Amino acid sequence: MKLSEEKKAILVTFLCLLFMIVGFILEKIGVAFYPISFILAIVFGGFKQTKEGLVDTVENKHLNVDLLMALAAIGACIIGNWFEGAMLTFIFCLSGALEEYTTNKSKKEISSLMNMQPETALLLNEQGKTTEVAVNQLQINDLVLVPKGASIPIDGILSIGASPIDEAAISGESVPVEKRKDDPLFGGTINLGEAITMTVTKNSEDTLFAKIIRLVDEAQNTPSQTAGFIEKLENIYVKIVLIAIPLMILLPYLFLGWSWNESFYRGMVLLVVASPCALVASATPATLAAISNGARNGVLFKGGVYLENLASLKAIAFDKTGTLTRGVPVITDATFLTNKQEALNILVAMERQSSHPLAQAIVTRFDTEITDIYKQIEVKNIIGFGMETTIGSTTWCIGKSSFNDQTTINKNLLDQIEQLQNDGKTVICLFENQEIVAYFGLLDVPKPEAKKVINYFKEAGIHTTMITGDHDKTAAAVASELEIDQIYANCLPEDKTILIKEQKEQYGMNAMVGDGINDAPALANAAIGVAMGEGTDIAMDVADMVLMQNDLEKLQMSHLLSKKLKRVVTQNIVFSTGIIVLLILSNFFQIINLPLGVIGHEGSTIIVILNGLRMLKTVSIEKSSTKKYHLQTKKLV
Repeated sequence: MKLSEEKKAILVTFLCLLFMIVGFILEKIGVAFYPISFILAIVFGGFKQTKEGLVDTVENKHLNVDLLMALAAIGACIIGNWFEGAMLTFIFCLSGALEEYTTNKSKKEISSLMNMQPETALLLNEQGKTTEVAVNQLQINDLVLVPKGASIPIDGILSIGASPIDEAAISGESVPVEKRKDDPLFGGTINLGEAITMTVTKNSEDTLFAKIIRLVDEAQNTPSQTAGFIEKLENIYVKIVLIAIPLMILLPYLFLGWSWNESFYRGMVLLVVASPCALVASATPATLAAISNGARNGVLFKGGVYLENLASLKAIAFDKTGTLTRGVPVITDATFLTNKQEALNILVAMERQSSHPLAQAIVTRFDTEITDIYKQIEVKNIIGFGMETTIGSTTWCIGKSSFNDQTTINKNLLDQIEQLQNDGKTVICLFENQEIVAYFGLLDVPKPEAKKVINYFKEAGIHTTMITGDHDKTAAAVASELEIDQIYANCLPEDKTILIKEQKEQYGMNAMVGDGINDAPALANAAIGVAMGEGTDIAMDVADMVLMQNDLEKLQMSHLLSKKLKRVVTQNIVFSTGIIVLLILSNFFQIINLPLGVIGHEGSTIIVILNGLRMLKTVSIEKSSTKKYHLQTKKLV
């Protein structure tokens, strides 16, 4: 049975501890060959790190802390401090095992995602019989049976049945989503209801679930700016330490009257305490944990750098339709002048025969209020205006207020219609024999959470902008309700791109949030491009982070998560640097010995790693009595 890297690290740490204890006992009872046990402890505990350090030095011309630890252990043994050398190796090995555990825990989200991805599916043939096949063998338009409690094997649409689906793996939301005929289904989600039949719409490698796994994996292998800077600093710092060690040995021996053993001993202590292990571990474990936290909550970062940069955000721009708004019009105003019930019955009967979004909005709003159903009416489309039908001797028309030249509307009514239009709403009128009997105002209204999120960013001192291709009045109506700082309407894709470039130059760190093909160029040019997960594939491909569920509060959560990551990394850097300085000074003034130096050095590394693990905590957004937003810890996963 092949052991995982984490289990190997635990095993060698245990063997190192075992041989160190045996060596300590043998030394105390006076056994002459006791150093052999300490040597075995050092070999078991330090072989992997020393090998990696040598390979890194030879292949990449990069010096790292692993070499410093190996040299310190060898140096301690040379001057007869066998126990100290073994102890150094053990604690360094323990620290490495803990870091391996941290990395694995941070990456467990992608492992759990992979485990949730089904490998087989029940393919339905024309006779209704099922055959178990590999998921990667499914073709587009295949019919697949999904039993109760089973994972949906691939992306598709629901063809037969209805069922609640657990989409937590995709969106991070624990509440199941009710799915009916023609609703989209995503591979890796779970059917909580009765068996359903689905039609495959994507190949296995193109599913949303497969894309999530790739994005998380790529992100966890892309270092943040801080981690990259520390890695570059490590190489320089190690060279400085290697130069300082001979000086630490020779100068006190030659000029301060220290004995050779004392000088050499202090050099070995310096080799231990000056090693930047804690500093090196300040950023990467915390960033990995934060990326995993985001993935668990339905937010995908394509690299640690984007998560880190989010904390420095100065300006954020939003697309309107589908991002700040629901993406479909709804009726906000409905006025019936005469005979409301008859008007409703005919209105719904006409609009049912149209697939236009405005017609669908009217049907959705009034479908439950009708009393008579007109099933066989002939509706004629009047291009550019609306629809017309004749029932008995009465002609009914639905469309613009200027449906035809013979229609007359009194001034008071016309003023009311114009007021709705000035409010940015689309006005639809119903006519009976050229006399208006009802009119409706429709608007693509903001999402419930949009205003809260806009207010959050404004309170954080971040400039907010709405960029839309819609006309001025509609844009102004939405922006006014959301109290957004700045609006740009009638924008083509190239206009959005120019505006984003200008904001990037003006503010430095800016973000663009969008969901459509027309948003893709702007997303690509922003410092941070944010795509809505229910948007187009191209928007998701060019963006730097993806909100898997079209929930803007996840963007607010991500900003708070980024700010917390920045605080944790800063704490780690300040703490680790302070400990290094304190231990170096203590060594120079001969206050500490090698065991205490090892404990101080490796203990600080362990503390830094554990502090980074705090980024794994599940969080929710809360607002305190001081009106400051913060991340409220719910549980540690």
